[in-house]
Amino acid sequence: MLNLMEDESTDINLGRDSIKAIIMDTFGAGTESISVTMNWVMAELIRNPQVMKKLQEQIRSIAGSRSLIQEEDLTEMEYLKAVIKEALRLHPPGPLLVPRELIQDTTIKGYHIPCGALVQVNVWAIGRDPKIWDNPDDFRPERFLGSQVDYKGQDFELIPFGAGRRVCPGIGFAMPIVELAIANLLFKFDLSIEDSGKEEEMNMEEVFGLTMSKKTRLYAVATPHYAHA
Repeated sequence: MLNLMEDESTDINLGRDSIKAIIMDTFGAGTESISVTMNWVMAELIRNPQVMKKLQEQIRSIAGSRSLIQEEDLTEMEYLKAVIKEALRLHPPGPLLVPRELIQDTTIKGYHIPCGALVQVNVWAIGRDPKIWDNPDDFRPERFLGSQVDYKGQDFELIPFGAGRRVCPGIGFAMPIVELAIANLLFKFDLSIEDSGKEEEMNMEEVFGLTMSKKTRLYAVATPHYAHA
């Protein structure tokens, strides 16, 4: 952005105030997405201990005797990426994408949409559509293993951050942090709830605000893993 501001060959009028506003928007949106996504990922993992065990085995196998997961380790953690995709499918941080205003009349599958109409994409409904996903209410990360489907806006069955040139600008900032934080948490700790054996009864109700958060707080018991205690 600083290069664009100093580039006199472009017509882009980008001052310092504009740059500060863009940075604040990116960090603000990225921070909220990080906290909400991590909360849902951890809730689903605790609710599905067999998935958490499988993920921990992969993480600990890749990390070996080291004391910390590094960003370069993440490229090998395919199951971690699948777990996060599955959490985003079921619990997108923003269930409705930012509204768009049509600049001309259009017809989509027989539906006439007039110029000036506001259109919102319901990504929550897309992620749970049985026409797209088998057993859509099940948390099953394996559905993404060996699949090219990603959340970066190219695959319209999974667009929690939008698509096209107006895809969420904080995606590149938020998701590596989510991956690294979850990998290190699961590397060093075994997580559970106080009522052991009742994980499937965990309240997974959602509440809509700036983002779609878990209605009740997630209280987890973190026990240091014996190899890294």
